[in-house]
Amino acid sequence: MPSPPAPASSTSTPFSLRKIAVPAFGPSLLFGVGEGAILPIVPLTARDLGASVSTAALVVGLISIGSLLNNIPASLITMRWGERWAIVVAGIWSALGMALCLWTSHLGLFAAGCLMVGMSQAVYNLARQSYMTEAVPIMYRARALSTLGGVMRIGMFAGPFLAAAAVHAFGLPAAYVVGIIGVLGAAAVGARIPDLEAPPIPAGQSAPASATLASTLKDHWRVFLTVGIGVVLVSAVRASRQAVIPLWAEHLALAPAVASLIYGLAGGIDMLVFYPAGKVMDHKGRRWVAVPSMVIMGVAMLLMPLTTGFTTLLIAALAIGFGNGIGSGMIMTLGADHSPRHGRAHFLGVWRLMSDIGASGGPALLSFLAATLSLSAGIAVTGLIALAAAGALAYWIPARRAGAGSAAR
Repeated sequence: MPSPPAPASSTSTPFSLRKIAVPAFGPSLLFGVGEGAILPIVPLTARDLGASVSTAALVVGLISIGSLLNNIPASLITMRWGERWAIVVAGIWSALGMALCLWTSHLGLFAAGCLMVGMSQAVYNLARQSYMTEAVPIMYRARALSTLGGVMRIGMFAGPFLAAAAVHAFGLPAAYVVGIIGVLGAAAVGARIPDLEAPPIPAGQSAPASATLASTLKDHWRVFLTVGIGVVLVSAVRASRQAVIPLWAEHLALAPAVASLIYGLAGGIDMLVFYPAGKVMDHKGRRWVAVPSMVIMGVAMLLMPLTTGFTTLLIAALAIGFGNGIGSGMIMTLGADHSPRHGRAHFLGVWRLMSDIGASGGPALLSFLAATLSLSAGIAVTGLIALAAAGALAYWIPARRAGAGSAAR
C-alpha cells in the first residue's frame, strides 16, 4: 500500500502520481465500469417492465436528477464522515440501487433504484475530487484531476462491453451484476485510502470558524458568478455533444452501426489526450487548455450542420471528441483552484451543482430548439454556447496561476 500522499501545500518530499495510482485512480476506474455497465441496459429494462418510450427516457434521466439533487447533501456527508468513508458509502449505496433494479419487477421501485445510483454518483464524485485536491501538490493538480476524469471515462467506456459479454452469456440481469461488482470494488479499494490529516493551525492563530454552506456562498459568490457561469456553459456543451452526434447521423440517414462507429471513434480520441492536457495546464496555466477546448468544440458544432455524409461527420465528431478530451478534469481543476482549505466540500458541492445544472439544461435546450426550429439550429446554438464559454473562461481564468508548474516535472 502506498504511503499517504503529501498535503497539497507540502513540497518538501518528492511526489509521483505513479505512487498513488492504485488508491487514487483505482476506485474511479471501477466506479466507471460499474455505472457504464448498466447505463445502456436501464432503458431496455424499463421497457421490459412496461414503460413507454418517453417513460423509459425519464427513468434514465433519474440518474442525472439524483446526482443534481444530491450535490449539496453530498457535501454535508463528506464534511461529516470525511472523503474516504464518503467514497465507501457511495459505492455501497450505488450497489444497493443496482440490486433494487436487478431484483424488482415493479417500475416504480426500478426508478427508485436508478435515482439511488445518481445520488451515489454525486457523493462519490465530490469526495474523490475533494480528496485529490487535498492530497496532490498544486503543481501536479491538473494532471491528477485530468487523469481522474480520464480514468473514469475509460471505465464508462469499458463497462458496456463487459456488460454486453455478460448479457450475451447470462441474460439482461447480468449487466446489473457487473455493475454491482464494479461499484463494490470501488468501495473496497476506497476503504484502503489513507485518511487525510487536518491542516495544522499556524502558531499564534486560533482555529478558523467552521464553514457552513451559507458562509461559503457569502464568501465565494463572485467566483460562482464568474468562473462558475463559464462552468455551467461548459457542462451544457459537454452533455449536449452526447446527443448531437447520433442525432445528426440519423438526420443524414446513416445506418445505426455507422453512427455507433462514429460515436465510438470520437470517444476513443476523447480518452487519449487527458494526461497531456493536464500537463499543459500544470505548466502553462488553466486557460491554455480550457479556452481551446471550448473553441474546438464550438467550431466543430457550428460546422456539423454542413456535413453531408460519413467522412465529413466523422471529422466533425473527432474534433468534438478531441476538444472534449483535452478538457478532461478541467471543471474539477478549476473548482479545486478556487476552493478554500476549510469548508472545501461545501464549495465543491455548489460547484458540482452548477455543473450538473448545465449538464441538465444543455440537452433540454437542444431538444427544445430541435422541436421548435430545427436540429441544425439546435446544434449551431450549442456551438455558440461553446464559444461563449470560451470567452467567459478566457476573461475570468488567470493567464497562469501563481506557482503553477514551477516545480513540475
